[in-house]
Amino acid sequence: MSNHSEAENSSHNSVQNDSDKIPGWNEELELAFFAYKGSYIPGRVASRHKTVCEVLVQEAVVQAGISGALQKIGKQPVVGDFVVLLDQPETGSRMIVNILPRRTCLSRGAAGDGGGEQVIAANIDTIFIVTATGKDLNLRRLERYLTIVYSSGANPIILLNKIDLEDNPARLVEKIKSIAGNVPVIPLSALSKTGLDSLSPHLNPGETVALIGSSGVGKSTLINSLLGETVQRTGGIREDDEKGRHTTTVRQMFLLPNGAVLIDNPGIREIQLGDSAEGIEKAFSEIVDAASNCKFKDCTHRDEPGCAVLQAVKDGIIPEERLASYHRLTDELAFQSRKSEIGLKRLEKERFKKIAVDIKKYKKSTGKL
Repeated sequence: MSNHSEAENSSHNSVQNDSDKIPGWNEELELAFFAYKGSYIPGRVASRHKTVCEVLVQEAVVQAGISGALQKIGKQPVVGDFVVLLDQPETGSRMIVNILPRRTCLSRGAAGDGGGEQVIAANIDTIFIVTATGKDLNLRRLERYLTIVYSSGANPIILLNKIDLEDNPARLVEKIKSIAGNVPVIPLSALSKTGLDSLSPHLNPGETVALIGSSGVGKSTLINSLLGETVQRTGGIREDDEKGRHTTTVRQMFLLPNGAVLIDNPGIREIQLGDSAEGIEKAFSEIVDAASNCKFKDCTHRDEPGCAVLQAVKDGIIPEERLASYHRLTDELAFQSRKSEIGLKRLEKERFKKIAVDIKKYKKSTGKL
């Protein structure tokens, strides 16, 4: 858990629930863990550093490696995961041997030619999408964030930070609401602690809240303000682009005094959609609703006759830039899907090629060639 990992009795590392359980632990997880006896204990990943994780267990934070069996099948724990630990006190070693079922999963499209998904964090109830006044405020980027958050299964909330630097923050809130649908938009200043009380209804004991946003929007300052102490390093404002300097480098978990869980994330430079079809439908719900009245069921809302979406744009009900953004994201999603399919086919081809080589080697070694 970042700056407190060496002090296992730290107030932010200790599990302080009324029953001394791991924060977020519930009956479903208890049932999933029931099969493990003896030297196995449950935990929750608080941060990860390559092949070593800091894991919350009852009343402590411990370090644990990832078993070779998990790595072999490509099963990788992420921050927020509930995991099974093989605890061996006699040797002082702990190993993550399994990941318990994820309730929600925040992911994005992985970089590279193969496509696929990169999991960012797991078992999140609410996601604060943090943006800031000034040059960072970008509606198209917020649409992307909303798409991946909706796909995760968590509830999105948009935070407009640094309102102390803006003469008319209410104008910016209305601007964001034009693309946010029913998503709450909360203006605040993490530095001066203005508006932090509005976050209280979303920071409940045992629930997990993740923060995502670009570098420099003030996520670390917000974490420090909510905890009431400096646990995250912060940077000043760069004059050329009004951004705060990037300080967070790893995902990590913090516990608030009331038992709520916060997950801080490094700034996301590139928001690839991955498999976010459901997220697009929710992020652009007004377009989806209008599409139900289109003449053709497979209408693409580009130039078809009887398109209710194009009519809504013509009537000024749906802004033209919203439809353009919808097309851009659906086209990107289709491309990512094709890229992922090609990547899977390539992997399958390479796997069969390796099998053929292994068979040839076996026959040669046994003289059956």
